[in-house]
Amino acid sequence: MKKVFALMGSPRKNKNTDKLLNFLLEGIRTLDYDIEKIYIKDLDIHSCTGCDHCGKYGNCVFKDDMSIVYDGFDNSEIVIFSAPLYFNSINGMSKNIVDRCQKYWSIKYSLGKNYKRNERRKGIFLSVGGAPYTHNHFDGTVGVMDLFFKAINVDYIGNYFISNTDETPIEERIDVINEIKEIGENIDKVGNFYIHR
Repeated sequence: MKKVFALMGSPRKNKNTDKLLNFLLEGIRTLDYDIEKIYIKDLDIHSCTGCDHCGKYGNCVFKDDMSIVYDGFDNSEIVIFSAPLYFNSINGMSKNIVDRCQKYWSIKYSLGKNYKRNERRKGIFLSVGGAPYTHNHFDGTVGVMDLFFKAINVDYIGNYFISNTDETPIEERIDVINEIKEIGENIDKVGNFYIHR
């Protein structure tokens, strides 16, 4: 059975960022996928210190809950990362996950190893911002997530962004709920997308 690994990066469970992810996963559940969803806030993950251990040995010096995340990345056909927008980028605990993926960059580029380069895997990024819509509201997140997905050798196929959730929460956005569920139901054939509502 194919696997989806979903990371929820908001410190607030059952709020907008989590709900958006849940609606996408609800659509995916209509297909034949094993879904593993992880709340980053429940994990004990040390910050990257730039020690370059991974550049020499191909693994991280810290033995913590990041091993759960590495396993999810390594054994999934689809990786979904859901994070709230903080100061026009992803929030700190989500960025900590991204920074700990230096290990993958080091395996490929410092050590020159062929890390899962030939596998066709998909990556989707979801983000929610409370402020009113502006066309470039989420631009600061895209560069970070592009490098993240490249590091873990996942094709970054989609962004789904929601603005103005302080005024109108996700559960009141029937258009969003229907659209994100439909993306989930069609995850095997969906092409690249960039949606901002």
